[in-house]
Amino acid sequence: MAKTWIITGASAGGIGEGIARAVLAKGDNAVITARSLSKLEAIANDYPETCLPMTLDMSDREQMKELVAKTVEKFGTVDVLINNAGHGYRSSVEEGEDEAIRELFETNLFGPINMIKEVLPIMREKGEGVIMNTTSIAAERSAIASGYYASSKAALDLLTDGLAKEVAPLGIRVMVIEPGAFRTHFYDEAYKAAPLKVDAYKDTTWKRAQAVNQRQQPGDPMKAGELIVKMAFAEEAPFRLLLGADAVKAVVTTAEGRIEEAKKFAADSESTGF
Repeated sequence: MAKTWIITGASAGGIGEGIARAVLAKGDNAVITARSLSKLEAIANDYPETCLPMTLDMSDREQMKELVAKTVEKFGTVDVLINNAGHGYRSSVEEGEDEAIRELFETNLFGPINMIKEVLPIMREKGEGVIMNTTSIAAERSAIASGYYASSKAALDLLTDGLAKEVAPLGIRVMVIEPGAFRTHFYDEAYKAAPLKVDAYKDTTWKRAQAVNQRQQPGDPMKAGELIVKMAFAEEAPFRLLLGADAVKAVVTTAEGRIEEAKKFAADSESTGF
């Protein structure tokens, strides 16, 4: 029987499109979202019977309610939620703009939380379902100019960890998707940066914020989509699904560094007990 997927952030050219096409190619239903329907037309036109494109602002809870209601009306249920919508933001911590930071967290963290809250009652009633939240290798370790973006993704990562433990006994699988660098529109239309205001950062934060547009990302978003769909219902799957060789390297080296540091200062840490 066909499954029904909700995929946020499914604009053409991104991992969301890769997921949607893999879902639709296997005969499942897909409700796909973006801020503009024009970014979803190509996918929807290829699968007019099984694809429902809808606009969604990740800060609009009422739009989310309508989205879930129309999904159930058209396809009968929700089997899988992929929280893929999000965007980047580059800034030094000092120069971060209050409004932009709040909007970043609204999109990257609170929006996914609200989507989860909308679909969980359906999944709980059925006793089954899959929720997958896209974070980033930035959730594993931050970098110059990435403090705000990385923290929004790290927060979603750990929230997902807690959610997974809460709903596993209810028959609901929860996973994190951690992509490395993929050849998408992330560094153009989904990329935001604070203006340089403090001259002291011109050769560090500002330099990196501008350089990201020149990167040649090695990841193929279509292959990423295929792997995500495969893992959603795989008998054995990781909690954190790493995408790309750079993601694997980042996680392994970060973990090794933390273990080494913990061991080095273990005596000091352990000296704080009664």
